Amino acid sequence: MEVVSASHGALGPLLGKLTSLLADECVRLKGVRREIRSLRSELISMHAAVQKYAMLQHPDVQVKAWISLVRELAYDTEDVVDKFVHHLGNTSHHDGFKEFFRKTARRLKTLGSRYGIANQIDDLKARVKEVKELKSSYKLDDMAGSTFDHSIVDPRLSALFVEEEHLVGIDGPRDDLVNWMVEERESSTKNLKVLSIVGLGGLGKTTLAKEVYRKIQGNFHCQAFVSISQKPNVKKIMKDVVSQLPCKKEFTEDIDFWDEKKFIAKLRELLQNKRYLIVIDDIWSISAWGTIKYAFPENNLSSRIIATTRIVDVARSCCPHGDIDRIYEMEGLNDLHSKRLFFKRTFGSEDQCPDVLKQVSNKILKKCGGLPLAIISISSWLANRPKVKDEWERISRSIASALDKNPSLEGMNSILSLTYNDLPTNLKTCLLYLSIFPEDYLIDRESLVRRWIAEGFISEERGQSKQEVAENHFYELINRSMIEPVEIVYDGKSRFCQVHDMMLEFIISKSVEDNFIASVGHGQTDLANRHGLIRRLSVHYIDQELASVLANEDLSHVRSLTVTASACIKHLPSLAEFEALRVLDFQGCRSMQEYDMNGIDKLFQLKYLSLRGTDMLKLPSGIVRLHGLETLDLTNTYIRELPPKIGQLIKLRHLLIARYRNMYSHEHSRFQAITKIPDGIGNMRNLQVISGFNVTESSLGAVEELGNLTALQELNFELDGRGSQEYKRETYLKFEEGAMPKLEKLDVPFFVSVAKAYGFTLGINHLPCLKHAEVSLDNIDATSSESKAAAAAIRNEAKANSNHPRVFIYREMEEEG
Repeated sequence: MEVVSASHGALGPLLGKLTSLLADECVRLKGVRREIRSLRSELISMHAAVQKYAMLQHPDVQVKAWISLVRELAYDTEDVVDKFVHHLGNTSHHDGFKEFFRKTARRLKTLGSRYGIANQIDDLKARVKEVKELKSSYKLDDMAGSTFDHSIVDPRLSALFVEEEHLVGIDGPRDDLVNWMVEERESSTKNLKVLSIVGLGGLGKTTLAKEVYRKIQGNFHCQAFVSISQKPNVKKIMKDVVSQLPCKKEFTEDIDFWDEKKFIAKLRELLQNKRYLIVIDDIWSISAWGTIKYAFPENNLSSRIIATTRIVDVARSCCPHGDIDRIYEMEGLNDLHSKRLFFKRTFGSEDQCPDVLKQVSNKILKKCGGLPLAIISISSWLANRPKVKDEWERISRSIASALDKNPSLEGMNSILSLTYNDLPTNLKTCLLYLSIFPEDYLIDRESLVRRWIAEGFISEERGQSKQEVAENHFYELINRSMIEPVEIVYDGKSRFCQVHDMMLEFIISKSVEDNFIASVGHGQTDLANRHGLIRRLSVHYIDQELASVLANEDLSHVRSLTVTASACIKHLPSLAEFEALRVLDFQGCRSMQEYDMNGIDKLFQLKYLSLRGTDMLKLPSGIVRLHGLETLDLTNTYIRELPPKIGQLIKLRHLLIARYRNMYSHEHSRFQAITKIPDGIGNMRNLQVISGFNVTESSLGAVEELGNLTALQELNFELDGRGSQEYKRETYLKFEEGAMPKLEKLDVPFFVSVAKAYGFTLGINHLPCLKHAEVSLDNIDATSSESKAAAAAIRNEAKANSNHPRVFIYREMEEEG
C-alpha cells in the first residue's frame, strides 16, 4: 500500500519527539504534560491503524483519504511541537529546581500569547478528534477486514507464453546460460547445479529462464516450471511441481492431505533416480527457498535448478557452492535492441518511424532504460495514439502520472508495485525520498544517508547508530535492485547510486500521490493538484515564472528544500519564508552571490546545509545561530574562512570543506585546501568527519584543538605550500595513544625533515579503529633516503596496528643515483 510509507515518514519522527518531550523536565508542569500525553496516545492509536491498513494490497479510496488526513495532521503537530520546544529554550538549572520550575512556568504562560502556540494546540486537538470520528464514520475497520477482488492478471504470464520470434536481445544471454547448464566439467562428477537469475522487475528474468528451460528440457527425464508469490504457500508450490512430473495415479491419491513434511519426502522420492530440471520463478525471500530446496535431492545425475529473484541475497542463498553454481545478473537491452523492440511494436518496423518522431522516440526510449517490459508497455500505449510530435512529447513528460491510470502500463506498474510493496515501511520512505533528485543524477551515498537522518527517517537500533542504520538501508535498496550502485571503492562501498529512469517515474508517481515531495522546474510549475501543504520542495530550475508561482504558496511548512544546479538562484523566495526547514541543499547552484541568505538564522530546525559546488566566497554570519546543525557541506566552494563563532555549533557532526580536482570521484584524488581551521573547533566535540582544512593557513592553537575531538571518525587536511617554511619546520603531527580512539579514515600531510628528529613517528599505530590512511610526504629540506625512511616507518606503524589499516603514501622520493 503506497500511502503508508509517506505517513510513516511523518508519524515515526513525531512519536519519537513526543516521547522525548515527556521525559524532559521542561514539560513536567501538570497541564502541559497532560496535553502532550493525550496527543501522543491518540497518535499512537492512529499509527497502529495506519500500519494495519498497510496490509491491504489495494486500499479503498476512503482508507487512502483517511491516511492522508493522518499524515497532514502528523506533519502539523510536529511543526507545533518543534516551535514549542524552540521558544521554551534551554532554561539554566544553575539556580536550583525551584527557580527552574518558576522560570519554566513563566515561559509557558507567555508562549501562548506571544506565539499563538496555545491556539495551535487547541486546533490540533480539534483535528485529532475530527480524524478519529471520521475513522468510525467511514467504518474503515470493516473495510480493512474485508477482501477486495480486483482480478489483476499476473504480469508474469505474458513472459511464459511469448513466441520466440517476438523476443529481442535474448539470444546471447540464453545461449551462454544454455551452454553452462549442459556442460560437465568432469565426467566422474555429475553434481546438481543451480542457476540464479537476479535483477530489477521487468528486465525479463522470467522470459530468459523460460527460454533456457525450453532449449534444454529435452536433456532431462522430467521437468517443472513454477512461479511463486510474495507470500508463498509452500504446499501449493510443491503440488504444482508434482503436477508437472510423470508419476502413477496412486502416488498422488491423497495429495490434498499432505503437509509440508510429506510433500518434501514424496518429491524427493519421485526425483531421487531421475535427472530433473526445475524452474522456481520469482523467489522473494531466503526463508522461502530455505524450505523449498529440501524437496530437490542431490542425486549425482546432473540435475539442474533455475531460480529467478529480484533480491541479491536470495540469489546468493540459492547458490551456496560458488565453484558449481552460478549467479547471473540480468542487464537491460542495449540501445540497438531497445530501438528494434520499440519500433517493431509501435510502427511494425524501424523503417516506419516518421522522421519527426525519431527524436522524441529516443527520449522515451531513454526513460525505458533497456527495461523490456517498459518498452513493450509504452510502445503498446503509443501504438494507439496519434502520430503527432506534440502529443508524444506530452506523453514523454507524463509517464509518471500515467503509470497507475493507463491500461497499457498496468503490467509495468504491477511489476514495480510488487517490488515496492515488498519493502518494509521505513525503506519505502527512504526510496520515495530519491524522487527529489532529477533524472540521471549521481546521488552521493554519504550525503544521502545524512539527509535521511536529518529528515528524521532513521532511528537508532540496538547496537547500531543512526549512521549505521541509514547505511544498511542504502545497501538493502541495492540488494533489492531498487537502486544501482556506482563507483565501488576500496572497502567495497558504493560512492554513488542512481535510480533507473522507470523506477524514478514510479516513485515520482507515489510521491505525488502521497504529497511526499513537490518537484518544479523546466516548465513544470503546477503545484495545484497536490493533497495538502508543500512539505518537501525540489527545484530543478528556477526562473521568474516559477518564482511568481512560489510567491503565492505557503512555504512555512517546507521541511526540505533542494535546488539542483540552478543558474537563477536569485529568484528563489527568501529563506525566512522556509521556517520549518530541516534540509537545505544548493549543490551545484551558480551565482549564489546574488542570493540573499540573511534569513538563514531563522531556520532553527536546520540540520543539514549543503553549498557544495557553488561559487560561495563567504558564509552568512547568521549561520552560527543554527544550533541544531549536524552537517555543513562546503565542498568545492571558495570559502577561505569560517565565521569567528562557528565553534558554537556544538551539535555539528560533519564539517566538509575540501576542493577536489574531480568533483565526482574523490577516491585517491588529492584536494586543494584553502580554508583555515577555525579557532574554537575543539568545542565541537560531536564532530565525526572533518575534511579539507589547510594546516599552513591555520593557527597552531587551532591545530592543537583537533586533539579534543575524540569522536572523530574521519580526518583529512592539507598544506598547499603558501604557508611559511618556518611554520612547516615547526609543525610536527603525531597521534598520541588514546587521542582519537574512533578514527577510521585519515588523510594528512607529513613533514619529513621535521619528523626526522622524532624518528619519523606518525602514531597511526595508536589509532585502534583505523581502516584507511593516506599520507602525503612533504620532502622539502629532506633527502631521498630520509623520504624512504619516513615511508618505511609509517608502513611499520600500520603493520603494528591490530586493525591492519590500508595505507597509501604519496610523494615518496626515489633513491638518488
